[in-house]
Amino acid sequence: MKKILITGSNGQLGNELRKLSANYPDCKFNFTDVNELDITNSDTLKLHFKANNYDFIINCAAYTAVDKAETETDKALLINSEAVKYLSEIALQYKIKLIHISTDYVFDGTSCLPYTEDIQVSPVSQYGITKLEGEKQIEKSGCDAIIIRTSWLYSSFGNNFVKTILKYSKEKPELKVVFDQIGTPTYAEDLASTILQIVKSNKFESGIYHYSNEGVCSWYDFALEIVNAKNINCKITPILTSEYPTPAKRPHYSVLNKNKIKSTFNIEILHWKDGLQRCLKEL
Repeated sequence: MKKILITGSNGQLGNELRKLSANYPDCKFNFTDVNELDITNSDTLKLHFKANNYDFIINCAAYTAVDKAETETDKALLINSEAVKYLSEIALQYKIKLIHISTDYVFDGTSCLPYTEDIQVSPVSQYGITKLEGEKQIEKSGCDAIIIRTSWLYSSFGNNFVKTILKYSKEKPELKVVFDQIGTPTYAEDLASTILQIVKSNKFESGIYHYSNEGVCSWYDFALEIVNAKNINCKITPILTSEYPTPAKRPHYSVLNKNKIKSTFNIEILHWKDGLQRCLKEL
């Protein structure tokens, strides 16, 4: 029986993993969040791993407040980099396989083609910088690890773009949404399913991988699809990023090339519109 530690289990991805875990009776899951296991405390981690044997760590814990990270950089670094250092060192020590979640925001967004894993990283926000530091900590440790960069994550759990649009579209006659940031939404359930498929496969090939749903859209396209699917009478108006200034810069283009994860682990990826329809049924 494979023993799996999930960190950050109260977040979007952690909750989706919990939901799907019932389909994996031959795996023993330990779902933890900061209250059960503070991964920023190295002493706490050492004691936990001394008392528990794991085959896998799935690290879903992250500081994801992109704009707040511009001023709360120390906090973002602690969770996105320092804690990852502790986890990767423990993974090496106990020969545990680590699956870590990263982001499309490690790229600057100047490409016009989907980003492959080997393209030069150059984050334009503190959030992206701290997530990249986490990747570096894993590589530096030498542990057996898979890093999955994903994009525009949403779910029926937690706070995300889909739930924000649903809320405000019912309260306001018009919403203005940027149309010049291009990427791909990722339904967290699909990412969770892919992670568990990798765990089950017995084919753990370390490295960086990209995962999102298929297709390409802007935040405007995404918002339009959400309100249309729910038949909400709200006008969605496209605007430029420059018309909606935020503390953190975002990449203008962050579509991820997923060929590596598809071919390595025989993963089938559904279109983002398919993921959205399934998510909306739960909301």
